[in-house]
Amino acid sequence: MSKKDDDDNNLDDLHKQLRDLLNNKNVQVAFAPFMESMKAGVEEDEDPSEGDGGEFGDSSQEPSPESRLESIRGFDRRPKEIRDYLDRFVIKQEQAKRVLSVAVCDHYNHVRRCLKDEKLAKAEYVKPNVLLLGPTGVGKTYLMRTVAKLIGVPFVKADATKFSETGYVGYDVDDLVRDLVKAADGDVELAEFGIIYVDEIDKIASESSSSGRDVSGRGVQINLLKLMEETEVNLHSPQDMMGQMKAFMEMQKGRKPGKSTISTRNILFIVSGAFDQLAENVRKRLDVHRIGFSSPEDQEADESSTSRFLSRAETTDFIKYGFEPEFIGRLPVRVACEELNKDDLSQILRSSEGNVLEQYENDFAGYDIKFAIDDEAIDRIAEEASREKTGARGLVTVLERTFRDFKFELPSSGVRSFEVDSRVVEEPEEALVRILEENKDQLDESMLGDVDRYSDDFKREHGFALKMRKAAKVALVKMALKENRSVRAVCERKFRDFEHGLGIISQRTGKKDFVIDKKVVDDPDKELSRWVVESFENKDS
Repeated sequence: MSKKDDDDNNLDDLHKQLRDLLNNKNVQVAFAPFMESMKAGVEEDEDPSEGDGGEFGDSSQEPSPESRLESIRGFDRRPKEIRDYLDRFVIKQEQAKRVLSVAVCDHYNHVRRCLKDEKLAKAEYVKPNVLLLGPTGVGKTYLMRTVAKLIGVPFVKADATKFSETGYVGYDVDDLVRDLVKAADGDVELAEFGIIYVDEIDKIASESSSSGRDVSGRGVQINLLKLMEETEVNLHSPQDMMGQMKAFMEMQKGRKPGKSTISTRNILFIVSGAFDQLAENVRKRLDVHRIGFSSPEDQEADESSTSRFLSRAETTDFIKYGFEPEFIGRLPVRVACEELNKDDLSQILRSSEGNVLEQYENDFAGYDIKFAIDDEAIDRIAEEASREKTGARGLVTVLERTFRDFKFELPSSGVRSFEVDSRVVEEPEEALVRILEENKDQLDESMLGDVDRYSDDFKREHGFALKMRKAAKVALVKMALKENRSVRAVCERKFRDFEHGLGIISQRTGKKDFVIDKKVVDDPDKELSRWVVESFENKDS
């Protein structure tokens, strides 16, 4: 019996149990509030003017299939066009871009033709599922996410390590397809042409042992194999009680059931992994270390990155590594991504669209600080990032380590321009001290402005105007500097009881404006108490 048959039987059993449960009077009483909320949720999905509709939007309120699939029906990209688009975002990986561009165009041209020709749609089709090999941080995920965005199809990513063979402990591989439906905003038809990306696939390679193969790894491979070939996946898992109850209630109301399954026939699968040990296995197979017999090509490969060895991996290498022949056979398109050196990392920061430096520019711009960085600083950051051995992710590590104290201090400093040179990257702590000292006057002015911001917020939240005298502002700033705290924190501590006290005064006198001088700052509780007492005395007189 297939897994699909098992799931269908489980669903039938669940529906029967739900029917018996909901017919139980005691249960009906106990679950009345919950059932009402479920009923309300179902009714919200209904279109009172149009009648029946399924859970995922089969009612006429939803966009038509023609509208939903417009981008796929009209797919007209060429491989070079996709490659050129990827060049804007991903540095290096020329071979991977070429291979992916061809695979994507082949697949979606086939999909486009199948949507027009029913006969072609029923014919046998070998999907160009892709296996990406290469170390972390070289852009594997970014490549596919960018492609999916360009085409306009839903995209989901998951790590293979989260899957289990049964789905009861861990993540069921079928949930990948259900997540794809969610990514398509519930549009099942659109999801049927999406992209599923599974990372760390090398981690589920089954290992040989005295007791045989690793059952868990092998089981996950087999389950993924079914998805990659062609199967029907239930839109609700047997463990999805909420979904099952909602579907059951729709059926009880006599509504036309919506689509219950989704086909994986035209879903494109991309799997990836670092495959460090595989590279070493290929190296040994090629016998590049044999003295006097290495070819010039092999010598060059030995001296460079492991990507050269991964690119020469054969099907037998993957099988020996621990993959089922049927599984690896469903991944006909294989390409190795290249490691990134410091020059590549520099290029990412300089020219790739949407690189992490733009994020830092935006972060500082949020505080009205202009962020600028020169070429020497970029090269220095790239050099440090290359030592992290995590590809482009190393850039984020180095940037965060370099600028985290600046992001903490500068927003409260009054600094309006932050220019980064190599000295800042090499000695960030010293550079920060120097910048703060050079902008000491701006710091004081900025902190004085923070007092005004607190006053404005206090009036907006509580309805009372705190009119700060200059001496009071200066005193609050000095306290903040001495305590190494924000002005707001000092103000909130000093005036924590003012909302209540000023409310009493306002009730008796109607007063809404209050002058805050240095005396109030020095002893706010004493002065507030005096104001309250005076309000009673004035009222009595």
